Amino acid sequence: MYFLPEKLDEYIVAHSQEEPELLQQLTRETYQKILQPIMLSGPYQGRVLSMISKLKSPKTILELGTFTGYATLCLAEGLQTDGIIDTIDVNEELVDFQRKYFDKSDYGNQIHQHLGSALDIISTLKNTYDLVFIDADKPNYSNYFKLIIDKMNSGGIILSDNVLWHGKVIEPLDVKDISTKAVLEFNTLLKEDPRIETVMLPIRDGLTVSRKK
Repeated sequence: MYFLPEKLDEYIVAHSQEEPELLQQLTRETYQKILQPIMLSGPYQGRVLSMISKLKSPKTILELGTFTGYATLCLAEGLQTDGIIDTIDVNEELVDFQRKYFDKSDYGNQIHQHLGSALDIISTLKNTYDLVFIDADKPNYSNYFKLIIDKMNSGGIILSDNVLWHGKVIEPLDVKDISTKAVLEFNTLLKEDPRIETVMLPIRDGLTVSRKK
C-alpha cells in the first residue's frame, strides 16, 4: 500500500539502502511459486526492519507470521552473534521454502521455525524477547499482544505491521469487516496500554513501533 505520491515514494526508495541479492532471489521465487506474494514485506520496508533491528541489536526476536521468510531475514541482520529468532507460521507448505533461504543466509542456525497457531505456540516458548514483529492474521492482533507483552524484556520493541490496513482505518466501518474492526481495536490498545510507548509510522501499509517501559 502506498499513501505517498508515486514520484516521492520512488525518490525515498532510491535514496535508501538496497536489498541484498539473496532477498531479491527470495522475492523472485515467491512471485513465481507462492500464492499471494503481495504479503512480502518488500525491499523498502525490509530495509526499515533491518535498520530497526540493527539499532536494537537484539539477542532474541519473535516473529508472528513468517510467510516465505523475507522479513525474518531482514530482522536477522541485526541479531547478536549468539542471538536467535523464533518465527511462527501456520502454513506447512512454506516450511521447506523458508528453510532453503534461511540456510542460504548467514543466519540459518539462528532461525527456529515453529509450525502452527501462534496462539498455541507463544505460551510454550521459553525465551523472553528484545524484538517482536507482528505480521499475522489481523483478527488476532490484540490476542497476540496480550500473549507477548509479558514475554518482552524491558526496553523491548514490538513492531506491528499493516496498522493502516489499506486506509480502511479512517473509513466508515462495515460491521461485517472483522479485520478492519480488529485493527482499529488493536491500534487503540497500543495507544492506551500504560506498559508501552507507541508511535505509528506511515510506512507502506502502516508500521507501529512500541517500546516496553
